Amino acid sequence: MLAGAAVLFAMVLILFCMVIWRPGWGSRVSPMRWIVLGGLVLPAVILIPLIGYALLAGERLLPLPAQAPVRIEAIAQQWRWTFRYPDQGGLEMENVLHMPAGVPVDIVVTSKDVVHAFWIPRLAGKIDAVPGHETRLRIQADQPGQYAGQCNQFCGIGHAEMHFAVVVDRPEDFSAAVKSAATAGEVKK
Repeated sequence: MLAGAAVLFAMVLILFCMVIWRPGWGSRVSPMRWIVLGGLVLPAVILIPLIGYALLAGERLLPLPAQAPVRIEAIAQQWRWTFRYPDQGGLEMENVLHMPAGVPVDIVVTSKDVVHAFWIPRLAGKIDAVPGHETRLRIQADQPGQYAGQCNQFCGIGHAEMHFAVVVDRPEDFSAAVKSAATAGEVKK
């Protein structure tokens, strides 16, 4: 992507230098032709292959599970996160997300009040949490451990405190870890 952008920039810079160093160089070309060739054709020659590459590379990054991925619902509300585990009897936790390692997980993100953003910097890009709309983010943490997550969209005066912990458990320990979180006080309900 960077190389394609550099080529496009270089082509525009060459045209710019030709016009500056050789006054009258492009005067024989009509304005409409400059717009069509310089504004549409030149970028299309570079941008269309870049879009194709981005779509192919993006598909290769998506973990494709052999079975249905684990589903976890992330509900944002000023200024906390609630994580619901439908496969674990609907258990809910505040500000602590448990995930199994090495397994694709679908995080279904929504909001109860304003636009927030779900982001775990070391595991995935950010995705918006929009009231009344579900967005899905598929992530896979390869190693057990602890990570930090946060809201990455200014959502009000308490935004700076809207962060959460991510605990990645071994797959065989995931169910027990979620259940034991109930006794540790992480459970909302």
